Amino acid sequence: SIIIPVQNINDYIIETCSKLRALDKKNFEVLIFPDALEDNNDELERTLGAKIVASGKVSPATKRDMAMKYAKGDILAFIDDDAYPQKNWLNVAEQYLKNANMIAAIGGPQLTPPHDSFWQKVSGAVFLSPLSGRALIRYWPGTKIQEVDDWPTVNFLIRKDDFIKIGGFDSRYWPGEDTKLCLDITKKLGKKILYIPDLVIYHHRRAGLRKHLKQIGNYGLHRGYFAKKFPETSRKFIYFVPSILVLFVVCGGLASLLYKPLAKLFLFGLTIYFLAVLLATISIWRKMKDFLISATTIPYLILTHLWYGVKFIQGLVFTTTLKSKLGK
Repeated sequence: SIIIPVQNINDYIIETCSKLRALDKKNFEVLIFPDALEDNNDELERTLGAKIVASGKVSPATKRDMAMKYAKGDILAFIDDDAYPQKNWLNVAEQYLKNANMIAAIGGPQLTPPHDSFWQKVSGAVFLSPLSGRALIRYWPGTKIQEVDDWPTVNFLIRKDDFIKIGGFDSRYWPGEDTKLCLDITKKLGKKILYIPDLVIYHHRRAGLRKHLKQIGNYGLHRGYFAKKFPETSRKFIYFVPSILVLFVVCGGLASLLYKPLAKLFLFGLTIYFLAVLLATISIWRKMKDFLISATTIPYLILTHLWYGVKFIQGLVFTTTLKSKLGK
């Protein structure tokens, strides 16, 4: 059962459904959960090849939880409305979920569609930076199958019985509900989540710096909050690095102004960081093969690191509760 949460039927989901109809494997159903039904719902169901169920104005996590009631398949395949899979998506998935019961879920990379706009490609290219650490395999196929303890639901398949056992998503949180789900899989069930490099989908990126930073800010805020709320998977050093950079820039800059001998040390640190960004840009160019897009990622990368770091500190230190405004 392929599950797609959405606010309303849009051009992206029309594209998604057309790609789903082209999948090599045909034994699946598509369930779409919009806030409300359109007047021509019957016609839309025929056109999209999907069952459309109104959810009300609730979070994507709550919409996905509705799969426990409506889905007929043994496997729940979660994908976003602005994403679409490669043709062999379900064939690849079946290899790893058919018999291995200790594997509860699998996920794969989300690539930027080749027909995205220039600024969407710049936004996507930021995620290809080696400075992203292990998160790089989320956006570019890795070299091996490996266990992971946290994976986004834009490309995520889970056994329905395991999903029911853990009660679905903790819909109090959005975004971040996928982190909580994965924590429940690995800790409560004691089962595995596998990263499969060949389990590829394409995910449209944010167009423009403002939308890009808004998305990054949400990631940072929730990860900071989860670092204190769910330390098992979120209290990792790599998540703190952007905040360390922010503290270095702010505190180091002020200290170098007040005490001149520190100025050289501060400039040395900045030089090291900018060299790292330059090397990251070269690495992005090797993947993208587009000089202009790669070069444009330089300011995007710097602002991404700084804004994520600021919002992470906000979530870690100043946020006492972080629940979805949509709720259940």
